[in-house]
Amino acid sequence: MSFNIALSGIQAINEQLNTLSNNIANAGTYGFKSSRANFSSVYAGEQANGVQVGSLTQNIGQNGSLQTTGRGLDAAILGRGFFTSRDAQGVVSYSRVGIFNTNADGFLVDATGKRVQGYGPTQNGVMGTMGDIAIPTGQIPAQASTRVAYTGNMSDDWQTPAGAFDMADANTYNMVKQSVAYDSLGNQHTISQYFVKAPLGAPPALPTVNVYYSVDGGATGAAHPLGFDLNGQISTGMTSPNIPITAPGAAALAINIDYSNTTKFAGEATTTTNRADGYASGTFVGVELAENGSIVAKYSNEQQQVVGTVAIATFPDEGSLVPTSDTTWVANANSGAPLYTTPGTGLAGKLSKGSLEGSNVDITSELVGLMTSQRNYQANSKVITAENQMMQSLMQAL
Repeated sequence: MSFNIALSGIQAINEQLNTLSNNIANAGTYGFKSSRANFSSVYAGEQANGVQVGSLTQNIGQNGSLQTTGRGLDAAILGRGFFTSRDAQGVVSYSRVGIFNTNADGFLVDATGKRVQGYGPTQNGVMGTMGDIAIPTGQIPAQASTRVAYTGNMSDDWQTPAGAFDMADANTYNMVKQSVAYDSLGNQHTISQYFVKAPLGAPPALPTVNVYYSVDGGATGAAHPLGFDLNGQISTGMTSPNIPITAPGAAALAINIDYSNTTKFAGEATTTTNRADGYASGTFVGVELAENGSIVAKYSNEQQQVVGTVAIATFPDEGSLVPTSDTTWVANANSGAPLYTTPGTGLAGKLSKGSLEGSNVDITSELVGLMTSQRNYQANSKVITAENQMMQSLMQAL
């Protein structure tokens, strides 16, 4: 009887040693969760007959330390939740390892090549459906300009030019600024703004600066007056009239220039804002993960667009998830159905961009457990040795 009990103890300790060794071996593995072997008694009827490893418990709820990588597609979850991936057979798995990349088919994948699950781009304030996250790797079309935002200071120290305005004569205007606008094909067009200080009329006339517009060096039309109050703030003419732009093969467009917040103070004439709302076409140059889980595609024209949002899954009982590898799990009836949401929403933890979660293995505790298991192994071995010696003595006595 004692021989069987000691033998069962050795077998159970071997399983515990395997668990401890696996924990120690994966101390440097991203997203690894340590396991613990739980012993239970074996009975033959009401008689104790040994010991066995009744279960293995993973410490999923304890997060590992953050390790900074600086990579734009690495992320760690600060708190609860799992990244979700789907393999070619449609099996959904969950992991804490946020190492992402784009594959040859243009989809966001994890470190094992499974497609990461998330929400599509938001349209009209509604988040897209959940599924594979596609990364548009081609070119984005040009966006025609509709307005130019211009803010600056029209110096009150300017002198009114003596002659009539002539764009070819710099003495007939006080300042010229160029703004760039784009047509529907992405071609750039230069809008030149010639600022001319107007003579101050009899009171209560307000200080005025006339603006003449030229597109791509073409002729100018009538002046557009910008009126300023006695405090130097713009009061009239804050939006220019339509400035027509035509280009062969492109749709005709008209640009308005917004002069809101432009001033007329003494001192240097300055320009603080000079920006059009359109852009040329651009080619895909890369993708990056934002702190809120958004997948941001970047293009050569300096434009960005959100192409999806990574989903975070939480479970009623995450400790009951079934491991399929050292860092991935699948759901079952005991874990409960996953609840999907975006990072930082509900129970889901926020993301730490450019970092990964390390293992939660405590090396000191594991080594202490390893030494304890070795002593227990030796104790059970001595029981078997003593049992064997007793049997030998008994056989010699017969």
